[in-house]
Amino acid sequence: MMPNHPRGAKSPRLTPKGRATRERIVAAAARLMTRQGVGGTTLEQVREAAEVSGSQVYHYFAGKQDLVRAVVAYTRGDVLEMQQPLLSHLDSLAGLRAWRDGIVAHQVSLGCRGGCPLGALGAEVAEHDAFARGLVAEAFDRWEDEIRAGLRAMHERGEFTPGTDPDALALALLSALQGGLLLTQIQRATLPLETALDTTLAYIGTRVRG
Repeated sequence: MMPNHPRGAKSPRLTPKGRATRERIVAAAARLMTRQGVGGTTLEQVREAAEVSGSQVYHYFAGKQDLVRAVVAYTRGDVLEMQQPLLSHLDSLAGLRAWRDGIVAHQVSLGCRGGCPLGALGAEVAEHDAFARGLVAEAFDRWEDEIRAGLRAMHERGEFTPGTDPDALALALLSALQGGLLLTQIQRATLPLETALDTTLAYIGTRVRG
């Protein structure tokens, strides 16, 4: 488990009021960075959105890199929490299809905008902030673990044909999800997401004993 405060960030002992202020700054930064990217977001914009002073921003964060790392940690928790109700039922084809339907419905509700906030942040930080990249990588590992747990349960019950690798299926599903989300964001249509997930789930179906 990663620390609550990213390495290098200022981590003062916070009063309840201070904690609320810090969380407001991070939440405001996350909204801005999701909408306009890390590079397109300035500390001044964050200050205005969070309705705090510049000195308050620098009280909690040494600079933009520290804030970006906090945003990655915040977004990681937010994305995994949102997925949790569906991820807990992935030990059957019906559960996997319900997970697929929930993801597609969520993209429809967003107008196919935004893609995966975690993936978008990861793409921006991967090449110039190893620690932030590690936070994103750990989040994807946890996401994959949740998918893998359901597929392994099916495997342990003997529901898959011999030679089926539930770990490989979990990675394939997560990869299909991320690629589908990206194309859905770009094309403003859920067809890429539906196709990527449906094709992967159809393959998983062929590995289930009849």
